[in-house]
Amino acid sequence: MTTARHHDIVIVGGGAAGIATASSLLRRRPSLDIAVIEPSEDHFYQPGWTMVGAGVFQAPVTRRAMASVMPKAVTWVRQAAATFQPDHNQVTLADGATLTYQVLVVAPGIRLAWEKIAGLEETLGSNGVTSNYRYDLAPYTWELVQGLKSGRAIFSQPPMPIKCAGAPQKAMYLSCDAWEEAGVLGNIDVEFRNAGAVLFGVADYVPALMEYVERYGIQLKLGSNLVAVDGPSRTATFATAEGEVQRTFDMLHVVPPQVAPQFVADSPLAAESGFVDVDQFTLQHVRYPNVFGAGDAGSMPNAKTAAAARKQAPLVAVNALAVLDGKAPPIDYDGYGSCPLTVERGKIILAEFGYGGKLLPSFPEWLIDGTRPARLSWLLKSEVLPWVYWNGMLKGHEWLVRPKPRLTLRDAA
Repeated sequence: MTTARHHDIVIVGGGAAGIATASSLLRRRPSLDIAVIEPSEDHFYQPGWTMVGAGVFQAPVTRRAMASVMPKAVTWVRQAAATFQPDHNQVTLADGATLTYQVLVVAPGIRLAWEKIAGLEETLGSNGVTSNYRYDLAPYTWELVQGLKSGRAIFSQPPMPIKCAGAPQKAMYLSCDAWEEAGVLGNIDVEFRNAGAVLFGVADYVPALMEYVERYGIQLKLGSNLVAVDGPSRTATFATAEGEVQRTFDMLHVVPPQVAPQFVADSPLAAESGFVDVDQFTLQHVRYPNVFGAGDAGSMPNAKTAAAARKQAPLVAVNALAVLDGKAPPIDYDGYGSCPLTVERGKIILAEFGYGGKLLPSFPEWLIDGTRPARLSWLLKSEVLPWVYWNGMLKGHEWLVRPKPRLTLRDAA
């Protein structure tokens, strides 16, 4: 029988949250023995895919080899985690090998459940059906936008939770801006079919977004959930309160339903939702004190964005080290997330908010008013944030997100 390999800290997931947490841990304690479980050979800057779908970025700039971002001091376990045995401080890998730990950080992201929309998988990337939620499909979005001169374009959004709740709208606004620039917007019937009851979950940003809905002549259909796609006939079926509605399309941008990874949902670590069952403030597991959740896989009620992972990673590092030292987690998470809403090429509404929809701007209002479209916000997303991601966040630099002593967040949430 193979002996389990032991590490001080095991991190499941080599995405934004996992790599950033590993780097933040090592900056605080370089001697740590950390293992990162990650089977992928590529690492993606997913927030860039919206820009790929708008012809602003080329897809390859959003991809790098996993080996180039994996911290050199960690043990990279190049396969998938299969099951958790938290009562024995153990993770079992896909090949049956096991790792044991003193502290576990679970950060495998969220699963895109394309299969939950009937007929979708068979037609993705053809018949006018695309999605910026996949690296290989985002360029097809731009191809469709450039080619469409008239007809109907539908943009869908499934029920929450999804990563980057603004991304469905970003694709739509940037497409409309391109059609407006080309002089064909008036010939295109644009529909936004959102399964939710509101345009955006934080009310302060809705007025500015509605100005663009009206400017582009978008038909806003709330409570409309995509359930089936027939690619050859270019027909989409939506579930509504009044029953199913079928709509033909020339372009359909789909955002898939999103769920917890199955190996997490099936584990003792899962909440009823399937996500890692953590305290929303400390990100510590509610039943296993030496387990933490980070990024999209956590049960916290924050917006699932890369900016949220950037804020969570150093916090998990501090709290995990406290547990490793036999102490209580000293830092609380305020639910921060950011969604730069690209409403036209060159302007962004910089939505930054935390638990309860509280606005949490990073910059003074005189510099950037996040509730209004701004060119400076566009420069932030197009030039600054990609650089910060690759050269800051993934390397443990904690600009604007360095953990502070515990705030009185619990009574306010």
